[in-house]
Amino acid sequence: VQLQASGGGLVQVGGSLRLSCSASGRTGSRYNMGWFRQAPGKEREFVAFIDRNGGSIKYADSVKGRFTISRDRAESAIYLQMTNLKLEDTALYTCAAAGWGTRPSDYSYWGQGTQVTVSS
Repeated sequence: VQLQASGGGLVQVGGSLRLSCSASGRTGSRYNMGWFRQAPGKEREFVAFIDRNGGSIKYADSVKGRFTISRDRAESAIYLQMTNLKLEDTALYTCAAAGWGTRPSDYSYWGQGTQVTVSS
C-alpha cells in the first residue's frame, strides 16, 4: 500500500492544522494506521493510532487533548486534527499502516512526511 501525507505548514503557537494521509487503493481501509513525527536531531516518535474500524484510538501523552485522529474508510484516509500547537510540535509528520503499537518497527508501510513548523 502507498501512503501520501499532506496538510503540513507553518503555523503560530496556539494555531491549528489538519493533516491528511491517503492510502492507495481500497485495501487501505483494511489497515490499522498511525501518525509518527520526527524532529531534527531526535528519534521518530509515536503520535497517534487508529484501528481499521476506528474503534480503538491511542495518543502519545504529549498530544492528548490537543490532537484528534480520525479516519474515513470510504476514502482510505486518516486525519490528524492538531490544535493548540506548541513549539515542540515542530517535526516531520509521517503516516504509517499495518501496525498496532507505538514503535515505528510495529508498522509495515510508511508514507512521505509532511512538515509542520510552529513559530512563536
